[in-house]
Amino acid sequence: MTGLRAILAALALVLALPALALPALAVQPDEILDDPVMEQRARDISAGLRCLVCRNESIDESNADLARDMRLLVRERLVEGDSNTEVLDFIVERYGEYVLLRPTTDGVNIILWVAAPVLFLIALLISFIYLRNRDKAPEPSRGALSDSEEQRLKELLKD
Repeated sequence: MTGLRAILAALALVLALPALALPALAVQPDEILDDPVMEQRARDISAGLRCLVCRNESIDESNADLARDMRLLVRERLVEGDSNTEVLDFIVERYGEYVLLRPTTDGVNIILWVAAPVLFLIALLISFIYLRNRDKAPEPSRGALSDSEEQRLKELLKD
């Protein structure tokens, strides 16, 4: 019977290990809203907001005080009746567009989204033109040494 218990304990441990690999949420129990629908909306919004202290962590994953303040602000705005879009607009207006984990693709940001592929295509075009023209380049002429230079070269090669 102890062998069966050991196997079950090992199996439970193996099944519990993947749960440890999930990102730990830093949301404190006192932050959680009573309404599960509102809480899910808050989690959906905060999953897309960057912690300004931790950089590439969402505010749900961060333990920083600023992230906690932002989580509370999101929940306050939802309780006041704001839509998800209005909450995001308020947060972006307050902290800047950098707070979005996925920046918008309109306005000036379109330059950032388009620049890398365009520059890559330009680099490919320049490389193609360079390699094509390199094959057409004339061979360097051999025997361009003067008689005295050839004589000196022969003397050096003999030594």
